[in-house]
Amino acid sequence: MTTPVPPDGATPTGPQPQDHDPWAPPSQPGGMPRLPSQPGDVLSPPYPMQPSQPRNGMGITALVLGLVGVVLGLFIILFWMSWLPALLAVIFGSVGLGHARKGLATNRPMAISGLVLGIVGLLIAAGSAAVTVVAVKHVVDSTRAKVKEADEAKESAAAAEKARHLSFGEPYTFGNGLKVTVSKPSPFTPDEFANGHDKGNKAVQVTVTVVNTGTKRIEVETGLPDVNDADGASAELVIDGSGRQKVITGYVLPGRKAVGKYAFSLPPDAAHRIEVEFSPDVARWDDAYWSGPTR
Repeated sequence: MTTPVPPDGATPTGPQPQDHDPWAPPSQPGGMPRLPSQPGDVLSPPYPMQPSQPRNGMGITALVLGLVGVVLGLFIILFWMSWLPALLAVIFGSVGLGHARKGLATNRPMAISGLVLGIVGLLIAAGSAAVTVVAVKHVVDSTRAKVKEADEAKESAAAAEKARHLSFGEPYTFGNGLKVTVSKPSPFTPDEFANGHDKGNKAVQVTVTVVNTGTKRIEVETGLPDVNDADGASAELVIDGSGRQKVITGYVLPGRKAVGKYAFSLPPDAAHRIEVEFSPDVARWDDAYWSGPTR
């Protein structure tokens, strides 16, 4: 096939058409890529593909660890377990946020959420630790206070017990205001009609003086003392017809006193020392004790 010649005899300058090949594929207008002509050819895309950004595994990890740290921190007894996942959430969240800023990750909000939850978890853990420390300190202080109170109570009881043990002639004031003094025992000779005294025993007389130091009259409920000999055995009360014994009964007026005199029989081998117990009201006040030699 020949190319026609222009009428003016000029030489054509454009691209010269080639002989048409009936078996060749048609050309694509606009520079579009050709279609594959045979099996195995690769079809070129019509436009360049945009590569997808990678997901942010650090952000997901930070979010999960932050949630774990916050949940554990809400339980005061588990605060010691919450700080570690919260701290890791802060670390992973910071790394994930850095990846997102560099365009290496897509889930920036997830990284920020994990970072924030990690910080909140650390604050909760610190607050729980402070509350626990205060609570433990309160329990320790309370326990120490109770122990101190118990020790003071024991010391007070021991002091009170010691104060209730006196020598003959020393006064003791009971809680109702009655001041009691037991004088040193004196020898006593029972008459022939005495009851409670065996031949060969030694009889002594005990004098109890009660003074009302208060402003109201006070009744003496139990005006009879108990006497123990040197062996700790109870001495027997001696009653005779001489009228020398006197039992304290009734009321004692303010500023007044009442005197009781009592005789007791002691075995010869245990008559060298006695102890006298007395209380104006055994239902309310513990006995006071006076002791000493009988000679």
